[in-house]
Amino acid sequence: MTIEVVWASHALPELNAAFGDFVARHIDGCTGFRDFVSFGVIENDQLIACVIYNNYYPQHGVIEFSAASISKRWLTRPVLKEMFGYPFEQLGCQMVAVRVAETNRAMAKICEDFGFNKYVIPRLHGRDEAEIIFTFTDDQWANHAVNRKSRS
Repeated sequence: MTIEVVWASHALPELNAAFGDFVARHIDGCTGFRDFVSFGVIENDQLIACVIYNNYYPQHGVIEFSAASISKRWLTRPVLKEMFGYPFEQLGCQMVAVRVAETNRAMAKICEDFGFNKYVIPRLHGRDEAEIIFTFTDDQWANHAVNRKSRS
């Protein structure tokens, strides 16, 4: 199994748009993204996941991201380091946020298992559905098990 991370941005607009479309197609009710940076996860020449970063507020040190996948194999240690390295190390953010519909149990479980803070906002995803705002800080990332050296 060969997994590769491919980044896209305004410098590669077609690729960036394709990654954005991938995420939008895989999130119920998502109509797309504007002004974003993205990366795709490629396994054996097939796109299996994408991450979109948008709503960047440098003055607050906060950025949102959205992710979608067609395989559970995408969340490897190297991919996680890329995913959190961009906001925390490259941009200098102090927090990332992820918005998840309460019916998206798979993504909510990933965020909960990873250690995100969870805030349920009634009706934020529509009259009859709450949305969960998950947050994760640079301190949480610095102390996360992904960053601990494995024993040899």
